[in-house]
Amino acid sequence: MDVSPATPAAAGLSEEDAAALATPFVRALVRQIRSHDTTGVWESKSDTELLEPYVITAEQRRAMPVIADPNAKQLWRLDQYWAAAGLAVEQASGIIATPMIKITHEGFGRAILIAGRLVVASRIMRDVHRFGFTSLSKLAADGGKLVAGALQMIEKFPEPARE
Repeated sequence: MDVSPATPAAAGLSEEDAAALATPFVRALVRQIRSHDTTGVWESKSDTELLEPYVITAEQRRAMPVIADPNAKQLWRLDQYWAAAGLAVEQASGIIATPMIKITHEGFGRAILIAGRLVVASRIMRDVHRFGFTSLSKLAADGGKLVAGALQMIEKFPEPARE
């Protein structure tokens, strides 16, 4: 359910951010977030409101401590981001891609996306408590890059990805 305003200007979005809302990765992320709304609390929220925690302004980032432990909400956002990447890969290729994330209590670790027996994406994570993007368009670009790289790996090694 998309309850976004009719025009980007009505939501206070730039044209780039409005276009980002229509990308396959961001659509998958919104679907992923909404799938966890078991009580209907987020039904009245727009897609932009649901994605607000992923956007961190320069001022907000400066206010964050350099070293801190991630909290449960931050880890949940990271999980949803990678699950959305897996969903977008599955929608594009028909192959299920599953994320696996291992983060220490200090906010360091690795996230991978697996399709069959093939690791299609891998990133070292650090400072997870600061995970976020400066705009929706940056979120869409990073997620799109992650999905595109995974799809390239599946195309390059289709047999292990299908096993």
